[in-house]
Amino acid sequence: MSDEIKSEVMSRRRAVSLLGLAAARAASLAGLGALGIAVPTTVLTVSDAEAQTAGMTRRQERRTGRRERRETRREARRAGRETRRAVRRGTAPQ
Repeated sequence: MSDEIKSEVMSRRRAVSLLGLAAARAASLAGLGALGIAVPTTVLTVSDAEAQTAGMTRRQERRTGRRERRETRREARRAGRETRRAVRRGTAPQ
């Protein structure tokens, strides 16, 4: 009972790959020869690579830039508020 169950999220790419392999296996068992059905070879390859395209990379860079700019603006607003409050209270540094 020491077996651990590992669950992973299956990507669409891996699911399509498995479906292609199952179709190829069924075709070979049905006697249709070496893939008597039209299945692209890209579907039949199993790949652990995630879909990391140039567009996705650019999008992530834009998101990161926006987040950093937003944090900078927030820090500036907080610092400004603290300064204004200190001036109102008369505890502003001279």
